[in-house]
Amino acid sequence: DKRIRVSQPLTRGPSAFIPEKEVAQANTADERTNFLVEEYSTSGRLDNITQVMSLHTQYLESFLRSQFYMLRMDGPLPLPHRHYIAIMAAARHQCSYLINMHVDEFLKTGGIAEWLNGLKYVPQRLKNLNEINKLLAHRPWLITKEHIQKLVKTGENNWSLPELVHAVVLLTHYHALASFVFGSGINPERDPEISNGFRLISVNNFCVCDLANDNNIENASLTGNNFGIVGSLSELEALMERMKRLQEEREDGDTSQEEMTTRFEKETKESLFVVSGDTFHSFPHSDFEDDMIITSDVSRYIEDPGFGYEDFARRGEEHLPTFRAQDYTWENHGFSLVNRLYSDIGHLLDEKFRMVYSLTYNTMATHEDVDTTMLRRALFNYVHCMFGIRYDDYDYGEVNQLLERSLKVYIKTVTCYPERTTKRMYDSYWRQFKHSEKVHVNLLLMEARMQAELLYALRAITRHLT
Repeated sequence: DKRIRVSQPLTRGPSAFIPEKEVAQANTADERTNFLVEEYSTSGRLDNITQVMSLHTQYLESFLRSQFYMLRMDGPLPLPHRHYIAIMAAARHQCSYLINMHVDEFLKTGGIAEWLNGLKYVPQRLKNLNEINKLLAHRPWLITKEHIQKLVKTGENNWSLPELVHAVVLLTHYHALASFVFGSGINPERDPEISNGFRLISVNNFCVCDLANDNNIENASLTGNNFGIVGSLSELEALMERMKRLQEEREDGDTSQEEMTTRFEKETKESLFVVSGDTFHSFPHSDFEDDMIITSDVSRYIEDPGFGYEDFARRGEEHLPTFRAQDYTWENHGFSLVNRLYSDIGHLLDEKFRMVYSLTYNTMATHEDVDTTMLRRALFNYVHCMFGIRYDDYDYGEVNQLLERSLKVYIKTVTCYPERTTKRMYDSYWRQFKHSEKVHVNLLLMEARMQAELLYALRAITRHLT
């Protein structure tokens, strides 16, 4: 029976997608990582997420610093509440890896064990975060100033604006981190200590899905790497060629504003057809029911578990309420609001966004001295496009030229339905690229997602204030 229950990681090492030796090489070579872990790790050890991220030490530093700040340093919310909010956020994507981690931290920081029985047991004001947690995770464009007003004006259970901003930063951080966990195939930690009997949650479901898809993981990785080398060589060359051509076109022509708008709309409409076919095709229906059983212990931390991502541009809808990036940007609006209400977090997040966006080693697979700016921007903007955020000065035709279909399927899954990511999806795009380059893609997707969610929430808070 293919759909066997898995209680052990299928591959050793921190990731089910990346060979253990690749991650280990990065870690042993780097004293810096160990220093960062001692300085900023909340668990006090080199966990699997940190090991995989350490393929990009510069980025890892800004990630750990901002995470440490939101969980450990002075801030509007009490420490146990911070971890409980992390659990609520991770539960929206059934991310048992993050839930287990924060169940531990919640208890260590003095959280009330009874709360871990589920939302029925927590104070009303934490319960009141349910709606915004759900919308941020799946359809952030639906958040309005009314949602904010409800939270800040609910009598004795009200949230102050600084507390609410702290909560929103945590929710968006952990939704996005769940995307990274599933997108990078992060394995459960080796020996989960039992936390007061609360270590109840099963292994991340990607193992289960993968068994259904690939029969056996080892075979999958072999086919992923050696399969169609000729095809993938030309795939890489073709991508380089398209980048060159786009660069030349950019220097030549001026695309009209109308044409730019049309291309954005075309891209959002086309993203409707990405995934739907592929994902459901590769999942026998029974798997989803299975997952629901596995994760029933996760659902105690959320309401309305059936609520999920719905395409921003649903079929047949005209006049989409597009968020024009120019009207509310992180740099000019979001940053200063968040920094004013929760001091210094703005600087830390800003550094992290800039770091991931400009991170480059000027290589692409086997090629050196490549300017990958265009590719990084296409990845970032495609995520924002699926969340309805549009950059007037960006030509969305580039997304279509640079991101092939299997990569789009991967991006959409990791960003919108991370719990459905499989090793097959990870292996199917950019077959010639290094694993570290694919981890870089995941970092970009994670930060683009966090920024999109934050922009919608902060815009709603701004509207509430004005």
